[in-house]
Amino acid sequence: MAKVTFYVDKCKGCELCTTVCPKKIVVMDKTRFNEKGFHPAGITDMEKCIGCGFCATICPDCVIEVEK
Repeated sequence: MAKVTFYVDKCKGCELCTTVCPKKIVVMDKTRFNEKGFHPAGITDMEKCIGCGFCATICPDCVIEVEK
């Protein structure tokens, strides 16, 4: 199973990661704000993650780290 880590305080809420996830499990957390004042990205169901790394590759701020 893949492990995905989001460094939420670096996230600027651009939502690019949400557009490339083939499982559609990367979403913006609308229930909180990070220290920059943005809704950070996160994963809804880690069990469904296939570890493709598309989200980490497209992130312009290196917020996401994917480990297999």
